[in-house]
Amino acid sequence: MTRTITVKGVGTATVKPDFVILSLSVEARNEDYEKAMQEAAHKIETLQTAIQTVGYDKTDLKTTNFNVRTDYESKKDRNGNYRSVFVGYVCSYRLTLSFDFENTRLSRTLTAIAAREANPEMRIDFTVKNPAEINEALLRSATENAKRKAEILCSASGETLGSLLTIDYNWGEINVVSQTRYDLDECMPMMAASEKCMPEIEPDDINASDTATFVWEIS
Repeated sequence: MTRTITVKGVGTATVKPDFVILSLSVEARNEDYEKAMQEAAHKIETLQTAIQTVGYDKTDLKTTNFNVRTDYESKKDRNGNYRSVFVGYVCSYRLTLSFDFENTRLSRTLTAIAAREANPEMRIDFTVKNPAEINEALLRSATENAKRKAEILCSASGETLGSLLTIDYNWGEINVVSQTRYDLDECMPMMAASEKCMPEIEPDDINASDTATFVWEIS
């Protein structure tokens, strides 16, 4: 019977964010379907114009989701009973704008968007431009960590680590995003007034980890 040792390797990596993903959400409501669509399209055109003023191409604004739905409200009738009443159509877009992280560029971008009438909801994620490099570093780190553990365990037990038999790895997506959150709700009037009002920020380093399980033969 083959004797084996099973060890879970943990890989870790710490990197500075060098890339920004700006997520924007716009919504238009109207009782008329065509008007709701037109209002939403106008907001998108407004955002495209805004980013063009600070050096982007309008195609840099990517649509990640588009949705049109009917909207209802619960209203009380004369008999005191509630019923759903159609109030219109809701047309919504979710978009992203991605660019290399630099405080001046970020400030100019946010100021340009805030100065327009689209008033989108915004979220900023600080990440890395090439997450594949981080994933590779994590896998190497996890492998080295597992082998080091296995060698220590075998040495302490008076055994010899043999051939690698299997590797079990879950190919899940690794979240390579800084924990820093940029709250924009109260800053919108200031951003529209001047980019000088925008504070410079240094986002937290990204701490990523991944695991893999290795089985070696004990010889």
